[in-house]
Amino acid sequence: MVVINKAQEMTMAALSVLNCLLKTVQAARANDDAHVWMPASSFPDELRDLGVAALIRDDAEATALASADFGNVSVAPPPAAVLYPSCPADIAALLRASCARPSPFPVSARGCGHSVRGQAGAPGGVVVDMPSLGQLGGGSTSGRLSVSVEGQYIDAGGEQLWVDVLHSALAHGLTPRSWTDYLHLTVGGTLSNAGISGQAFRHGPQISNVQELDVITGSGEMVTCSKEKDGDLFDAVLGGLGQFGVITRARIPLVPAPTRARWVRLLYTGAAALTGDQERLIDVECGGTVSGLMDYVEGTVLADKGLIGSWRSLSPSSSSSSFFSEPDVAARVAKLAEEAGGVLYCLEGALYYGGAAGGESDVDKKLEVLLRELRYARGFASVQDVSYVGFLDRVRDGELKLRAVGLWDVPHPWLNLFLPRSRVLDFAAGVFHDILRRGATGAMGPVLLYPMNRNRWDSETSAVFPEEEEEVFYTVGILRSAVSDGDLGRLEEQNEEILRFCEEAGISCVQYLPYYADQTGWQKKHFGPAKWARFMERKRKYDPKAILSRGQRIFTAPLA
Repeated sequence: MVVINKAQEMTMAALSVLNCLLKTVQAARANDDAHVWMPASSFPDELRDLGVAALIRDDAEATALASADFGNVSVAPPPAAVLYPSCPADIAALLRASCARPSPFPVSARGCGHSVRGQAGAPGGVVVDMPSLGQLGGGSTSGRLSVSVEGQYIDAGGEQLWVDVLHSALAHGLTPRSWTDYLHLTVGGTLSNAGISGQAFRHGPQISNVQELDVITGSGEMVTCSKEKDGDLFDAVLGGLGQFGVITRARIPLVPAPTRARWVRLLYTGAAALTGDQERLIDVECGGTVSGLMDYVEGTVLADKGLIGSWRSLSPSSSSSSFFSEPDVAARVAKLAEEAGGVLYCLEGALYYGGAAGGESDVDKKLEVLLRELRYARGFASVQDVSYVGFLDRVRDGELKLRAVGLWDVPHPWLNLFLPRSRVLDFAAGVFHDILRRGATGAMGPVLLYPMNRNRWDSETSAVFPEEEEEVFYTVGILRSAVSDGDLGRLEEQNEEILRFCEEAGISCVQYLPYYADQTGWQKKHFGPAKWARFMERKRKYDPKAILSRGQRIFTAPLA
């Protein structure tokens, strides 16, 4: 016998009201064919009568917050309402209510709102506030993080932050293997994209490090899936941009954790030397002198005023803004940059040790080899010893400093690309040494450049990466912030110029954390014929009424 308590009855009744009262305004938006849905005027009164105002809100404050995101690039149309679920079943009921309508209303899951162009929005529909899971009634989300020491995994709710996953695992001497550089993102959010950082060359992106998922499809079906069970849905959701289901739980494998990190930064005067060394470091199977010695490998492009003081360079053990910010060192770096034509490159790496990762003597020997063999500018090496947690969560320190001076909640017109290895030097010449310098705006923010191994990515997932049959491809992250009047427009124009340069030079890049204005852009510029056909097939299977994540602008309803 199924027992339904009073709270569940009220939840289902509220969702039934939402289903009945949301009605369609059959009008196209200015830039998109998505329908706009508006609640009947009695909507809030009906919800109050049911006593479940904590579950659904349609006031201006709630809908405005649900339509805002980290990008601050444009103002997205607000949703008609926001659902604050107490459990995954609330989300499933909402989706079934939408699916049952002749004209379904759009639904999007929103975690931390870290998208940059309104991708998590549901214009005129319902946004699901994922952090509410488990919190209604004064509860906490701690019950939605569960470590199995014997099984060496953690079950994490889709709304959980990766920083909390880290601390929960470390309490048992364990850790996930693959991370993003910023840990204050949700599990479901990064798994809906890919989740990359300097560990991806060895362990693959976060979507390659998942054993099992709980997913709610666009039809409201709650499914537990893995490679072995409902494998197509499992693959579709990973990197699926929220198009096939809402992730409410992920099982992440764990390994014994290190305790310390030797954090290394080396300056280079040219892209060829940097990328050559990066590729030697990530070639973990060739057995070269430096192969696999680092556990984390990234790189940064430093141009003009961006040479010193990038917020991403902050050390967790120091109050200084950068490894190279001391006055005497800064002067030497400026001179080196002038000699190099205004652009320097920085290899950023880490060697983990302590705990299960070996002792300090081992890491000292590895570091000695690296400093001898790598082709950086001699005299421009910086090494710091920090905690494992301090290294992984280092970007948080930069965030807090920017928040303190009002420079965090500014527009972020970010551009992230995947490039084939064979064209990375052409890209560097055309973009780092020309476009970015020619269009200098004074805007702040890091520019990242680092390689990954293709064989650590699963081509069955929905994630898109370069099609060339090269084992190595690069990610470029141009992560600028518009801090002055006019910056946003200039940076947007510069991003467009970079994309035009790639097209004219025949560099077949694809966007990571992508954005296109309409379905044609997604189909032709992002997926290509074969991948689009598979993506469309999965959409018809798991979200046939195109209810989910319309803020991505990939599909409109009804499906074409």
